[in-house]
Amino acid sequence: QAVAVAGGIIGGILLFVLLGITAYLLWKKFCRLFSYEKLINPVKTTNANAIFQDQANSEIQLKSTSRSRSVPFIIPPTLHGRDWVHLTNEEQVQADSDPYMTPPSGPRSSFHSLAGAYVVGTINPDLYKFPEDKSETDFPDGNIGRLWFSIEYEQESERLLVSLIKVRKLQPPADSCSPFVKIYLLPDERSYLQSKTKRKTLNPQFDENFVFQVSSKMLLQRTLKFLVYHVDKQKKHHLLGQVIFPLKNEALTEDNKLVIWRDLEKENLEPPSEHGDIQFSLSYNDYLGRLTVVVLRARGLKLQEESPAVGVYVKVSLMNHNKFIKSKKTAALLGTPNPVYNETFSFKADQTELDTASLSLSVLQSNKGEKTLLLGRVVVGPFMYTRGKELEHWNEMISKPKELVKRWHALCHST
Repeated sequence: QAVAVAGGIIGGILLFVLLGITAYLLWKKFCRLFSYEKLINPVKTTNANAIFQDQANSEIQLKSTSRSRSVPFIIPPTLHGRDWVHLTNEEQVQADSDPYMTPPSGPRSSFHSLAGAYVVGTINPDLYKFPEDKSETDFPDGNIGRLWFSIEYEQESERLLVSLIKVRKLQPPADSCSPFVKIYLLPDERSYLQSKTKRKTLNPQFDENFVFQVSSKMLLQRTLKFLVYHVDKQKKHHLLGQVIFPLKNEALTEDNKLVIWRDLEKENLEPPSEHGDIQFSLSYNDYLGRLTVVVLRARGLKLQEESPAVGVYVKVSLMNHNKFIKSKKTAALLGTPNPVYNETFSFKADQTELDTASLSLSVLQSNKGEKTLLLGRVVVGPFMYTRGKELEHWNEMISKPKELVKRWHALCHST
């Protein structure tokens, strides 16, 4: 009886174990059949990314000479079955393949399965790139350097923050170059802030910050002036170029930090004329029949000191056969002998009228309780009215349509 009981117990245990193994195998097979539905997002993403990387590597090897590499465009498994793309008989997806199986590397068709995610095409990344910044590569002929800076204005403390960033492609008078920059806030030309000197480089990187104290009421009437110098072995300073930047057209706020670059200009080293000089640009668009004048700045003006100056402005008048056609004025700047305007004016002028038309630019000073005083005047036009530099400026404007031709002219009081 004891042997029979023991055999029955052992048989029962073996039967129970056998049933457990059978149930486990059936459960495992059942889970494997439905593993597609049980895949979670991290698994799909990881496998797909790995396979995409393999595909990208194989495509690089096969198409090493191509300029750009395409990126696969996929349909996630959650979107399968949605009628948003029509597959043809020639482009069948591998729906029944093992989702964990990695397809062989090499060229593939437009539609294939990658860990349950179907690649339905490719995207050219070059079509979605931002425009390339060519400010450090595209330099016009005759360029003597380019300067980068940023400006920001703190309203509460009334401080103008100027960051001198860098200068590129300097043209020094000698083989070596040790540049530094002086920064002015015009019309104050007696005080300035100066950067450190960078030794033996044509492309100095400054990254220096400067602060000017200026009220918000006066801010838009001020102008930043950058002078770039080179120090030679004898400690002499040589001016390499300058940048003039009026603030009146800029929206300066604490949340708006402007990063700006400007090409250096050569400073007119000639002494000012008796009544001062004015710089402006001329351009003629023959297609639109439009004459454009850009009043840039004046220097060396002889202000009337006996009466307090309210402002200095420029009046631009278009004449035809000495007959007045139209005139426009710049904003009046507080009495300074070196005002900076940078204002543009356009006039309608037919191409047939260029032989009889002329432009008169008058620099005027308005005074409190008194009439306006003429500080100087210049006329540019054809041979009928002008000679010398004024005639050359007019003829160069006609010979270079749509281009801005910039020149300095001496002011005079003659009419």
